[in-house]
Amino acid sequence: MDSFLQAAIEEAELGLKEGGIPIGSVLVIDGKIVGRGHNRRVQKKSAILHAEMDCLENAGRLTARDYSRSTLYSTLSPCDMCSGTALLYKIPRVIIGENETFQGPEVYVRSRGVKLEIMQDRHCIQLMRDFIRSKPELWNEDIGI
Repeated sequence: MDSFLQAAIEEAELGLKEGGIPIGSVLVIDGKIVGRGHNRRVQKKSAILHAEMDCLENAGRLTARDYSRSTLYSTLSPCDMCSGTALLYKIPRVIIGENETFQGPEVYVRSRGVKLEIMQDRHCIQLMRDFIRSKPELWNEDIGI
């Protein structure tokens, strides 16, 4: 398994242990993790702290040149908000752990020139299936339904 996807999975598992939603993300530039995060909407009582948002916040201020060399990893297909942030900063590549349990605006993101790679990682899929089954109301809140 890709070590960067594994780092995102570790973030997802940390979020679950904290009582949150098990989605994790890392930002990689030049082969090095520069930001990591997990969904903290529950923990921080936040409206917007999805894993990718937490990851980018933890990476701090970066230049356009930095983002142009980056890859964003997420255990789950990024939603409209997180995909929009990746587009805003022109992140050229997004590695997605899985999109079976949820699929964000992947067609649109690809149409904007972003390279998406979907791994369909069994661990990512099972983590989300178990969570959705055990806490459907929290999951629905997270995706806005």
